[in-house]
Amino acid sequence: MSDTGRQSLTDKAGAALKPDSEKSYLEQGKDTLAGKADSAASSGQPESQKSYTQQIGDAVSGNQNENQTSLADKAKDALGMNKQ
Repeated sequence: MSDTGRQSLTDKAGAALKPDSEKSYLEQGKDTLAGKADSAASSGQPESQKSYTQQIGDAVSGNQNENQTSLADKAKDALGMNKQ
């Protein structure tokens, strides 16, 4: 479950697990826009008002009201899946 205006954890996971090389330009654009919108919503919402599941999702994705590299991106970097 996600907070209002936020991506669900399954949407985040689906976007993170599929390599960019296997995505169409449309999918990549959609993921980029959805990620930026989710990040903006995360930054605008105090941690105290986030659901427990959204706090966990933010910790995994790096959306903790700060610009951090997400655990998912770190894993993709280690596996060579991120575009450089």
